[in-house]
This record gives sequence, C-alpha cells and structure tokens, in this order.
Amino acid sequence: MNAVTPMEIDTAVAALPLHGGPDAGGVPLHDFSTNSNACGPCPQALRSVQAADASRYPDPAYTALRVQLAGLHAVDPGRIVLAGSASEFIHRATAWAARQGATRVAVPAHSYGDYAHAAQAWGLQVLHAAAGGLQAAAGLHWACEPSSPLGQVDPALALWHAHGCGTAVALQVLDFAYAPLRLDGQPTHAPPSAWQLWTPNKALGLTGVRAAYAIAPAHETPGRIAALQGLAPSWPVGAHGVAMLAAWAQPAVQQWLQHSLDTLRGWKSAQQALCTALGWRVVAGSLANYVVAQWPFAHAEQTERVLHGLRAHGIKLRDCSSFGLPGHVRLGVLAPAAQQALARAFHDVQRAAATMPDSPNL
Repeated sequence: MNAVTPMEIDTAVAALPLHGGPDAGGVPLHDFSTNSNACGPCPQALRSVQAADASRYPDPAYTALRVQLAGLHAVDPGRIVLAGSASEFIHRATAWAARQGATRVAVPAHSYGDYAHAAQAWGLQVLHAAAGGLQAAAGLHWACEPSSPLGQVDPALALWHAHGCGTAVALQVLDFAYAPLRLDGQPTHAPPSAWQLWTPNKALGLTGVRAAYAIAPAHETPGRIAALQGLAPSWPVGAHGVAMLAAWAQPAVQQWLQHSLDTLRGWKSAQQALCTALGWRVVAGSLANYVVAQWPFAHAEQTERVLHGLRAHGIKLRDCSSFGLPGHVRLGVLAPAAQQALARAFHDVQRAAATMPDSPNL
C-alpha cells in the first residue's frame, strides 16, 4: 500500500469547500468569518448539551425530539426529518433528486458552496439564478433567506409562492440557516411548496454541535418523506445534537434568542459605521447579523495580503471570492471589543504594507 504524500494531502484539503471558522492557524481571537450569534452560546442550550448522556445511543427514530420540534413549528411530527447538519441534508437531498432523475440544480446567484458542491458530486448541472436557473426545469431548487453572503431577500421565494414546484419531480428547499438571526423584525415566509431546512446551532452560538432538521411541506407524500429519510445513515444526530435541538424547542431558549437580537442590532450598526470609517463600502440590504463589504483595493494580491495580515493579528474575515464576489469580505457581527481590535489590526497592516519595498499600496 503506497503512502499518501504531503502534496496529495494538500491537494485534498484544497478541494474541500471553503468555510469560515478555525483553520490551520487554530481558533482566531476575533472570528468575523462565521455568522454564529456573537451573544452566545445560549446558556440554557449549552447546559443541555453539557448534560447530554453520551454513554447511550439516541432513539434511532428520534420520536420525542420530533414531537418537540413539531410542537415548536405547529406541524405534524411526521413532517420532521432529522439531519446530521445542514451540509449533510444538502448532500442527501441532492442524492434524492439525482435518484429521481434530476439533471439540474438551481442555486442562488451568490450562495453557500455546498449546494453546488453536492450537485457536482452527483454530476448534476448547476444553474445560477443570475443565468435564469430558477426558471429552468431543474429537479432541485435551493433558496436561502436571508441569503448568504449578502443577507438579502432571495428573489426565488416570490417565484415559488407564485408557481409552486412546477413539476412532480422538483424538490424546493428553503435554507433557514439565518432566518432566526434576521434583525429587521420580519419573518421569512416559506412557500407552501418548499421544504424548510433549520440549523439552530448558529442562532444558539453553538456551531460546534452538528445537528439540523427539515420540515416537509404539508402536501408532501409519506412515501417521498420516507425516501429522503431512508438515504440517511443510522443515528444521523448524536446525543449532543439531540440535546441542542430539544433545547431549541423550549420557550426560554426562544426568549433568549429574541433578547440577543436586540443586542446584535446595536452591534451591527456600530460595525457598519466602522467599516465605512475604514474606507470599506458596505453592501446595502443585509437583514441578518452579518454584512458584506467591498475593499478599496485594485488587485487580488492586495486583498490576500490584508487577509493574511489580519489573520496574523488574530482577526479572521470571510473572503467572498468563492461566493462570486472577489474583492469583498463578509463579516459576522461581533461585540464592540472585537470591532476595535479589527480597526487596530487593519491600521497596523496598512502601516506595515506601506514600509514594504516593491509592494502595491493598500
């Protein structure tokens, strides 16, 4: 058996989808690269996770948990499908669509990379909204509101409300990853034709706990729901994920979330003002606890240099090149102390760059 070379490992790592959060440099001191609730972790949910009994398997049918989640959303428990994470469900839904004969997947113009990654893994054509993909006969449609990375209204939802699925094969999935962190006071409304994908770990500030669930549309047939469930491995959610999702369904946890949104609104306003003061152009329209800003740099190597410089200062931002927005960064809203650290680090990186010979000015 041949040994795996370092070059092969580097190639495999480079092929992985790009995400925010910890990297080879460890946990950033101030991590703006994720959209986790900076007021978290939610104390009640954290206690539940810490108290989880990891010595036993969960109920493989998740009977009690499905009842709790169904009660939170006022739906029948038969419509609840557990998932190991949002990414796991994205890959599972794509596999289901491919097995049903889908050849195309429609994704938003700028979106989470796992939608396209899963489609490509199954050899399906990826249609972007900007290219008219939402109007095409795709077998699987993805939408996310607030969208990622821009945090805006997803135009697909108006079409879904107006036209439904369009075909018997089509599967529409509305990613509710950031709906609980929507700061404009308005709810995200799922069209009756759409599945809903919920990942509470972001809203609870517990992104290290991997667990999610989907809600099937009221009209969905038991056979199709069972088929999608049947593509999951046994026990997709472990004991800690069960504890987090059960806590999510509790009124006290939902109340904590609502209080945290008030804090995030104030922090977001200050962070947007800081970005403007630093000479960054904030993209308008974000409804959520994150913003995208365009940097005033003419060259990609300048953006990369600044990102590396900030990372050396313990600051991590999310480069938006993989979202199709080169020269832009996404910043999750953090507390004022982290914002001040960002400002100091950015000025330090600028000063250091100015002293470097043969280096483009930042």
